[in-house]
Amino acid sequence: MEQSKFEYSQETNYEGAMNMNNMNMGAETSCCSMEMPAQSMMCPPIQECPQERVCHRYINYEVPHIMPCNTRVINHHIYRHTYTPCFTTCEENVVSNVYDRKCYF
Repeated sequence: MEQSKFEYSQETNYEGAMNMNNMNMGAETSCCSMEMPAQSMMCPPIQECPQERVCHRYINYEVPHIMPCNTRVINHHIYRHTYTPCFTTCEENVVSNVYDRKCYF
């Protein structure tokens, strides 16, 4: 297991270790001093920059739609008129009297 850079155990070689707190503080106030190599020491926590993980979630929704659909039936009544002639006859008698001029009565 990898050892944290701020936690030191008894097996740590203190001669090559970086003392992070000595950069900002004097040697007299450092928690990671080289005076106690036989015991385990822990430095105060260092505030790191926040990290952000982005998780994209896709949520599907089923949205039922009621769509009224009307069927209109239009009945077209078509009347085809046909004509059958019905012939009739009539007879007229015209009488004409023709008189000859030769004969007068």
